Amino acid sequence: MASAITSWTEVNFSCSICRDVFSSPVSTPCGHNFCRTCITKYWDEQVKYKCPVCNKLFDTRPDLQVNTLLSEMAVKSCLECFMSFCQTHLEPHQRVTVLKKHRLVCVCQFCTEGDHRSHPVVPLKEEYEVKMAQLGKIEAEVQQMIQERLNNIQEIKDKIKCSKADADREIADGVRVITALMRCIEKCQDDLNQMVKERLKSTEKQAEDLIKELEQEIEDLTNRSSEVKQLSQTKDHLHFLQAFRSLKNPPPTRDWTTLHDTELKIVQQYEVDVTLDSDAAQPRLILSEDGRQVHDGCVERKLLDNPKRFTKQLCVLTRQSFSSGRFYFEVQVKDKTGWGLGVARESINRNSFIIVTPETGYWTVYYEEDGLLFSDDPDVRLPLSAELQKVGVFVDYDEGLVSFYDVEARVHIYSATGCTFSEPLYPILCPSLYDYKGNNSAPLIISPVNQTD
Repeated sequence: MASAITSWTEVNFSCSICRDVFSSPVSTPCGHNFCRTCITKYWDEQVKYKCPVCNKLFDTRPDLQVNTLLSEMAVKSCLECFMSFCQTHLEPHQRVTVLKKHRLVCVCQFCTEGDHRSHPVVPLKEEYEVKMAQLGKIEAEVQQMIQERLNNIQEIKDKIKCSKADADREIADGVRVITALMRCIEKCQDDLNQMVKERLKSTEKQAEDLIKELEQEIEDLTNRSSEVKQLSQTKDHLHFLQAFRSLKNPPPTRDWTTLHDTELKIVQQYEVDVTLDSDAAQPRLILSEDGRQVHDGCVERKLLDNPKRFTKQLCVLTRQSFSSGRFYFEVQVKDKTGWGLGVARESINRNSFIIVTPETGYWTVYYEEDGLLFSDDPDVRLPLSAELQKVGVFVDYDEGLVSFYDVEARVHIYSATGCTFSEPLYPILCPSLYDYKGNNSAPLIISPVNQTD
């Protein structure tokens, strides 16, 4: 059968509705063929019954006749073998592995002889050659596109290579700059270390000389003290008068007040700019607009609750705190009959009256009727040669030192040593009560440091 229909390979056995190989082919009264399912469905959707090919109308739905010829004719043609096959002979192309690779198309001999004789047709081999030529062109275009993309990949790689070279160059330049900068920093550090060491050496030498001089004066004064004590025990009046004449004149001594002046100038170099915090002020206290003065206002005002605020003790902290290094500030206490100042740690109790000591977080000096004292348990009473005008407070956080100075007299008042600080420290001012007689109305004033005093 295959040999009898080899000339049918140029057209396909297809239904004009589904465009696929006939399945259960049937014929209409007008002679056109369709798949039974296709024509049945087509007419089910129409109001009038007509042929999908020639549009012939039928009064009633036509009876469809099975087209036995089409059912038995070849259903596939092979583009590799150039042969057409019926369903039976087509089976090897669907089973054998090698034949499965062949391309099969539907071809109908009657397309070139029957109703489709007006359709353009070409010989299968000729169409094959045309399509192969097109395929070659497509292949060339594909290869060109592949090459273009390979070129793009190479361009990207080249750019990456250039970028890497630029990055390496930038890193190298950066390393050179940083290395030079580090050398400069190291040299500056070495110079600073050398300068500090030389200054320390000079200071230590001066200190040693001063200590030797003081020790010598102490020895001379001790000898004179022994002579005086021995003479004071003489009961013989004549011998006393004769010995008194021979008593040596007091040894010359230096005026050591300049030593204290030097010390004060050193700590004044650590001056800090601090202002009072209105959120921390006890409600009776009145602060100046610049935050540098505070005095008792006599009346306790109604203020918003604030965890930073003192509610009992008449005190206020500064806005600034310090957690390392050294700092110094001065407070004018002139014309006041009572006051307190110093530093306090951040976690102090601000809502009750407590004993003010270093253990409770306060390092302060207070002035009252009984004189000047450092608040501790027990209090440390301090000598006071003249009325204080201005007090300086110096703190070395890392060394655990808090020192107080009489700025006008330029003398050291007291130092708390061996302190342990583990949290921020705040300068604290306590102006004390302003009584009904008008005493103690003057404010405490944070003053700028004047080293020429």
